[in-house]
Amino acid sequence: MTDPDLARLFRFVLVRTSHPGNIGSAARAMRTMGFTRMELVAPHKFPDREASAMAAGADDVLEGAGVHRGLIESLAGSSLAFGLSARRRGVNLPELTPREGAMQALAAAQRGEQVAFVFGNERTGLENEELARCHAMVRIPSVDDFSSLNLSQAVQVMAYELRVAWLGESISAAPPLHDEPPADAAQMERFYEHLAQTLDDIDFHKGRAATTIMLRLRKLFQRAQMDERELRMLHGILADAQRMAQIAGQKK
Repeated sequence: MTDPDLARLFRFVLVRTSHPGNIGSAARAMRTMGFTRMELVAPHKFPDREASAMAAGADDVLEGAGVHRGLIESLAGSSLAFGLSARRRGVNLPELTPREGAMQALAAAQRGEQVAFVFGNERTGLENEELARCHAMVRIPSVDDFSSLNLSQAVQVMAYELRVAWLGESISAAPPLHDEPPADAAQMERFYEHLAQTLDDIDFHKGRAATTIMLRLRKLFQRAQMDERELRMLHGILADAQRMAQIAGQKK
């Protein structure tokens, strides 16, 4: 796999970015490390002249940037997502340093998997619901009393660590985790929707908080990193459970 081919397996996802200049600065940060794939989720303003000015020549990154209404659309095709956050959140995810995240990301890319790094809004960061779509959280170890980095600075740190891991000699291509293609973010989201509907159909919650249960189940299945065949099997199990629940309801 050539360098450009490997680089295209990594995407930097900016969610609800408020200032177009930060999009341009992030593009510049990515381009200096050899990465060009940017995905934008509901940006406040894009395209914009300020973004182009702050990109300082990284026009190819901006021109190729995808613009999406929601996070799931921006993750389509990726099987591994890391959420960047300065704060420890209520979502119980594995917490990695940028270096650890870069090493895991590179190992996945060498297996041919697409990897996403997800960055939140400048003021509020990633919401818990957005982090729940990620497999792990990457936390830049800044000082506790002044932990907020500018968006483009966070992108630069992550892109740098990924570049350093890439140039290193210590990582060899890891064998595939599965015989089948890994399930991507969109496929996993459809599964979670099916799972949530099935739990309702069988009256699993019985008054308990459905949101909390689904967050825990998301964590469980994200950790499993399922492939497409496994996902089809689980869909089949859920469909049978729904069918049996319907039959039981008709007998009442």
